[in-house]
Amino acid sequence: MTTADTIHPEMTNNNTEPSFEALATQLLANSAERVPSLKGQLVYRCELNKLISVLKLLKSNESLEFSQLSDLTAVDYPGRIQRFELVYQLLSITHNQRIRIICAIDEGQIVPSATGVYKSAEWPEREVWDMYGLFFSDHPDLRRLLTDYGFEGHPLRKDFPLTGYVEVRYDDIERRVAYQPVQLTQEYRDFDFLSPWEGDQELVHSSLNAEAENKENAKKDGGS
Repeated sequence: MTTADTIHPEMTNNNTEPSFEALATQLLANSAERVPSLKGQLVYRCELNKLISVLKLLKSNESLEFSQLSDLTAVDYPGRIQRFELVYQLLSITHNQRIRIICAIDEGQIVPSATGVYKSAEWPEREVWDMYGLFFSDHPDLRRLLTDYGFEGHPLRKDFPLTGYVEVRYDDIERRVAYQPVQLTQEYRDFDFLSPWEGDQELVHSSLNAEAENKENAKKDGGS
């Protein structure tokens, strides 16, 4: 965890200083558009072909110094022409300010990797690739991050089936991991192991009976 990641949100100035906002807007005038936001946070939209130049400017400018990429994620809007939005959250430790850059992209559009500007973008870009299927060019190691080898699809896309495509189980006969199509929804699956929140039912009933007996004895002792 970096120093920037340890900063509590309440310690960050949400009410951006007018001079700082004006400077950021001026510097990004030809590259990004200011977006109205809550609590005075700095939010800008930019085109994909200007994304890397915007990130470089925000990081290198001595009056801004957004040196830390604290988060990178995506949002899926199936009804839009540009279906996905990439969201970059930057932090200026020097000026105690945050800025958010939003970039809308089409389905299948290739995104330039931000790892050349912010090394910390490496794993978030892998996660976005894994969860949404958005491809980042020039990424040093664009592999799935959260799902298993051989996983089909991208779980955070709105068109991904709620139960997934396949489920994994261990085949005792074949003595190997086997994949099979999902047929039941999650809540009706028959698990062959003990759910941690259910516990051993015999022990649960014994515990409840013992508790009731103790209460009854306490009442008797109190009344005698």
